[in-house]
Amino acid sequence: MGYTIYYRIKIDNHEKALSFIERVCRGLGMECELEGGGIRIICPSGGVEPLIIKNGEGFVKTYGREPCTSLYLLLLLSLSAFGSVEVFDDS
Repeated sequence: MGYTIYYRIKIDNHEKALSFIERVCRGLGMECELEGGGIRIICPSGGVEPLIIKNGEGFVKTYGREPCTSLYLLLLLSLSAFGSVEVFDDS
């Protein structure tokens, strides 16, 4: 069964947001790298798509697998401190 997280992001302070995301990912044991104007995050337990964070709209398929689904949701929502974020899902 599929499960997708949809999001709309507008980051105002890219440097601080990147620094924050890198720090959190390091602490959670997640890979974090710059990719084409965005940030690519890979969940260590696998089985889900990488989360690509950049200004605009996006989505990521997590298939409801935990802890990746919850971690992605928390990362996305935490970015509201650096701009605006809307997050919604299949349910």
